[in-house]
Amino acid sequence: MRTVALLASLTAWAVTPAPTSPLRHDIATQQAAEDGKPALQETLTKLERASWDAWRNRDGKFFETFLSDDHVEVGVAGPARKTTVVAGVANPKCIVKSFALDTFALTLFDASTAVLTYHAQQDTTCGGVAVPSPVWVSSLYLKRDGRWQNALYQQTRSVK
Repeated sequence: MRTVALLASLTAWAVTPAPTSPLRHDIATQQAAEDGKPALQETLTKLERASWDAWRNRDGKFFETFLSDDHVEVGVAGPARKTTVVAGVANPKCIVKSFALDTFALTLFDASTAVLTYHAQQDTTCGGVAVPSPVWVSSLYLKRDGRWQNALYQQTRSVK
């Protein structure tokens, strides 16, 4: 009899929906974020293209607001922080002759965290040395203070 009572209690508990669970809220929030995904991909793609234009034009000022204060950039020389990136962009030792970006894809982790991946090719030299190209790019964005900020940027050599 105890087994029957226990099974009845467990069955009743298992089929009774929770009135408002955090999981349901998370699903609703995620669905709302997914619904806005095409517009967000367009927004972040424009930001990313603007960053490449700023890189070509040695516009360090752009990167002062584009990058989060805790930004990390990982390249062939290892990780660099925001101040190093801003100074490097403004330095005339790098010459960007041309670049092409394509195959953009957005992964949305939540309403304020997204990663934009894409393929990039560039004809760039720094100190007379060719910058690796082509590459796959991972660019992580966080929405803080009402605007999207780039928090992490990494390039990986591509065989494409």
